[in-house]
Amino acid sequence: MAKMIEASVAMLKVIEAWDVKQIYGYAGGSFNSTMHALDVEQERLQYVQVRHEQVGALAAAADAKLTGKIGVAFGSAGPGAVNLLNGLYDAKEDHVPVLALVGQVAHTNMNYDYFQEFAEEPIFSDVAVFNRTVMTPESLPYVVDKAIRTAYRENGVAVVTIPNDFGYVEIPDLNYDSASVPAKLTGIPTIDDEQVKTVLTMIKNAKYPVFHVGQGTRGATEDMMALAERLQVPIIITGLAKGVIPDSFDGNMGSAYRAASKAADELMGITDLVVSVGADYSFAQIMYTTHDFKYVQIELDPGKFGRHHHLDFGVNGDAKVFIKRALALSEPASPSPYYQAAKADMADWKQYLKKLSERTTDPLEYEQVYQEINRVAADDAVFSMDVGDNTINSFRFLKMNPKQKLLTSALFATMGAGVPGAIAAKMSYPDRQAFNIAGDGAFSMVMQDLLTEVKYHLPIFNIVTSNQTLNFIKSEQEDVPQPYYGIDLIDADFAKIAEGMGVKGIRVEHFDQLHAAFETAMTELKAGRPVLIDAKITDKRGLPVEILDVDPTKTSDASVSAFKEKYDANELKPLTSYFKEFNVE
Repeated sequence: MAKMIEASVAMLKVIEAWDVKQIYGYAGGSFNSTMHALDVEQERLQYVQVRHEQVGALAAAADAKLTGKIGVAFGSAGPGAVNLLNGLYDAKEDHVPVLALVGQVAHTNMNYDYFQEFAEEPIFSDVAVFNRTVMTPESLPYVVDKAIRTAYRENGVAVVTIPNDFGYVEIPDLNYDSASVPAKLTGIPTIDDEQVKTVLTMIKNAKYPVFHVGQGTRGATEDMMALAERLQVPIIITGLAKGVIPDSFDGNMGSAYRAASKAADELMGITDLVVSVGADYSFAQIMYTTHDFKYVQIELDPGKFGRHHHLDFGVNGDAKVFIKRALALSEPASPSPYYQAAKADMADWKQYLKKLSERTTDPLEYEQVYQEINRVAADDAVFSMDVGDNTINSFRFLKMNPKQKLLTSALFATMGAGVPGAIAAKMSYPDRQAFNIAGDGAFSMVMQDLLTEVKYHLPIFNIVTSNQTLNFIKSEQEDVPQPYYGIDLIDADFAKIAEGMGVKGIRVEHFDQLHAAFETAMTELKAGRPVLIDAKITDKRGLPVEILDVDPTKTSDASVSAFKEKYDANELKPLTSYFKEFNVE
């Protein structure tokens, strides 16, 4: 007689076969058969109990972003399922594989308007690339295996809804998974040398070319820097490529648009050739439409060609392969005044940021906090950056290298992603530092999951930049312009809140408290405990490069003077000054 196994246990064995180490969720009555299976399989698959399903789904998405492996979360029928959506949309928009298991009432109660019974497939119809309700106990492990394979193939969200009673039914104990066969078998397109030569010719003929570098170049750091130097072309990065090109490389202009550097925005405003290398740029509708330029795209996914700009030339293939072939086929360019001017512009921008960071007086401001983060961060730290002003500030002030990792909700841009990302970082990389950097608005959405950090002994460095304002939105209202409204936040003592949850809380109100606070925090982390610093900063706005006003020929002397005074930026010069200095035509 064949050996039998509960269907829910068979399903978890499929998930384990795909090398999943943890699953995030919160128990509910309609999910109890799977909870029983998690109990049975606890030595092989860790259940991480979060305090809100949104946190679980965001952590699963962060797992996928960090490791490239599928992240898994679950929610019970009705409200638990709905709470997953925020994290699932984050996974969808950032194109990472996530499996969501959703509870449902017993199949005998379906279609009887039973308690918490909903037609759940329509809830997930937009977010999911795979969205099925299990129809028999025997099919449960098969459907989950198929869901995982589809999530990997499509780089998206797979949802499986499970009637609770099915999980308890015993089915034959067979190998239901197909994990031994890779989910993606399609070959990588070959890049023809003639295509590479065409791009090199276009670069040679351009006056102001830029490389727009994205995550597709991850793993080709040294080659990309060498190519920029060889061809004398500055690099502009997308936000998610932060750290792929070291911030210390003087040909790295940083990111463009709002969470950006002055140099990147200025160069994007005058370029006559953008060479997009493995990049997916969600602000193209703004930054790519300021003027006409030629556009070259090197992209592995053929479905992405022309999505952000009309295509002058495209190369379908791995960006890393393109970079290596371009190095081999190119001749070193003569020293370029344009490249030198770009680097000088960026160097002065860095000096400006350094000046702000090294101020040692009150009031306490965000630059000083980031100075301390850089001081204590390990070479392989993981930074989970929440959404808001910290998006801008992290891109500008974190000094990252390719060994470090940056997590954020990039395209969906949901607030509250910081804590879940840090939890995922510590679960996936227990030996690496994990930072959660969040404003008071974002942190207050998910602060209950400090309890998760405590329960699972996760030494996470939580830093709350508390300014009692939704400052990112305040800046947008200022730029409309319109009166400020709805952006003020009541203050809270987040250090005391942390203490109430079992986390060491440190309140910092003055600059002279900052260094000691970080030293105390590091002691807690080394002891294996989470810690939180509540930094009471001002609501000062950082210099808005998207409305840069440093060139009197574009506005007026009075306007430039007022702008520089407001942002303590008297030393900043327009790009035209560097062009004149280096005799750029």
